[in-house]
Amino acid sequence: MIDVTMISGADDAAIAEWTAARLRDSGARESETIAVPGGSTPFPIFAHLAASDLDFTRFAIYPTDDRIVPQDHPASNTGKISAIFEPAGAYVGDLSEAVLAPRTFGEVQFDLVWLGMGADGHVASLFPNTDPQTDDAAPIRRITPDPLPPEAPFDRVTLTMPALLRTRHLMFVIRGEEKLAVFEAARRVEHDLPIARLLSAAGARDDLTITCFT
Repeated sequence: MIDVTMISGADDAAIAEWTAARLRDSGARESETIAVPGGSTPFPIFAHLAASDLDFTRFAIYPTDDRIVPQDHPASNTGKISAIFEPAGAYVGDLSEAVLAPRTFGEVQFDLVWLGMGADGHVASLFPNTDPQTDDAAPIRRITPDPLPPEAPFDRVTLTMPALLRTRHLMFVIRGEEKLAVFEAARRVEHDLPIARLLSAAGARDDLTITCFT
């Protein structure tokens, strides 16, 4: 089984404090870069994190993925992330712009990558139909989910698996028994969904920790 530290029952404030503690550990560096997810689950946690004592002027924050819509669109992860973290002093990057300069973005090393997971086993916008590979030569891709989610029927821009794995800490927040069952099956390598591919590659690394809050 892939080694993942599982933490059950932590509320939004506790998850934010854990995240802040991990980021404080590397506070000797002049700057830090993290990737964070969209969706409904993380934003209450983001609010607690933005209110912490971290010096966000040292941070560059990127979404792990986004819908290709203007930042003022309700479906924009970038717009909502910016609304929380830019007032705290952070720089929030736009993947729609980064996809135009993938070579430069491919050099980014993350201090922490925070991911959610869909019930179909997708991470970021790496849906099963996109057949994501851990040796993808591109750090970022534009993709079309199939089927398109009816609540957000847009093309996406997403970090690829190699980009997500360029980190010291990989963190998940998984809510609900259905998703947790998919995640646990991935830990046991019982399927080949995107989450299983990502965990298998991460678990083979000695320099990367994996933590999952449920």
